[in-house]
Amino acid sequence: MGDQSTDWTRPLSYISSQPQDFVASFASETLPIAGRIVRMGPASISPILHRHAYPDQLGEVLGEALILATLVGSGMKLDGRVLTQAEGDGPVSMLVGEYSSDGAVRAYSRFEHERWAYLEKVNKGDRPHMPQLFGAMGALALIIVQNKPNVQPYQGVVPLAKGSLAECAEDYFRQSEQVETCLLMAARKDVAGEWHGSGIMMQRIAGDLARGETEEGWREAKALFSTLTLDELMAEDVSASDLLYRLFHEGGVRMEAPKSLIDSCTCNEERLRNTLASMPDESLRELVEPDGTLKMDCQFCARHYDIPIDAVTGSLN
Repeated sequence: MGDQSTDWTRPLSYISSQPQDFVASFASETLPIAGRIVRMGPASISPILHRHAYPDQLGEVLGEALILATLVGSGMKLDGRVLTQAEGDGPVSMLVGEYSSDGAVRAYSRFEHERWAYLEKVNKGDRPHMPQLFGAMGALALIIVQNKPNVQPYQGVVPLAKGSLAECAEDYFRQSEQVETCLLMAARKDVAGEWHGSGIMMQRIAGDLARGETEEGWREAKALFSTLTLDELMAEDVSASDLLYRLFHEGGVRMEAPKSLIDSCTCNEERLRNTLASMPDESLRELVEPDGTLKMDCQFCARHYDIPIDAVTGSLN
């Protein structure tokens, strides 16, 4: 892969350097498409979802939010983070998946155990759709945060009105970005109880003077994409390169070198101290423990911090 890409003329199962947890861009030589494909496993999604022992179906949706953030964020040339954040007044009040430009990923969800148990009883094992999870007013936000203090975060929002997170995200790209998009994502446990995730995003390239009209080529690409099943997407014995070859081999496909992904949280004590120091002293006094410390846990990675009160206020007096 010396040229950082692979020109597809045959199946590429011989490529053995591909990491288990990665994201890679791809483009067709003849079809008007560009996209990304992601695979997650022991270095990323599995420890993240095991950390909080989510119900399996919630873990699946949270895994998809993480996959979505990675598919979107990895296609942006920026130093920063991309978050997919869903909120509402249903059994799940919030979930967020985050991708950082260095390949670090993290995710977290808040839900009410009793309302979740009731939803499982009502659905009798069927997977809940988005309005059931987040309520009638649920919303999905895509948030871009650049590592530049003078650049404000960008946020686009779309209702969580469709059955799956992928369908809602397709609506977002169609309505907010005016980009035709196809998405397929899944997160599942294997027989050993370890989590795996996979996703693919394909977007239409607009026509221009050199390329001409792209409607016919996009219809062909969508027809090919529609043949891909979740089982094929998640098949561990089919590499990402072979999967793309099976989909688009007739038109030729070029896949960029994969970028590794890793479970890594952005929390640290210095950032936490700065956040606490910006809070009113009265609020901090309500949180202080008898030993004079503020005890904080990161919601994402569950890391525990003991911050001396005088380190963020100077004194209780």
